[in-house]
Amino acid sequence: MNANRPASRRSLKSDLARIDTHTVKPEEYDELPELTEEMLRRAKVNKGGRPLSTNPRKLISLRLPTDVIERWKATGPGWQTRMAERLSKVR
Repeated sequence: MNANRPASRRSLKSDLARIDTHTVKPEEYDELPELTEEMLRRAKVNKGGRPLSTNPRKLISLRLPTDVIERWKATGPGWQTRMAERLSKVR
């Protein structure tokens, strides 16, 4: 790869420097719709993140023999979930 050439030739085809230097003028505020009570009633706040689990898990520390852990890991991805399912069946 040539060091003088950019890594990607893709472009947004916009002048970001011009957009960054733009200051909003008072007449541009006239283009915005008036905020009404009805708009506020329909508003929904999205806090993000994962939804709360109906069955939350608790972190514990458990020492197991190395061979046991290796056998579970050998079963492939999701081995911890499968182990938890198996443990939950034991009474």
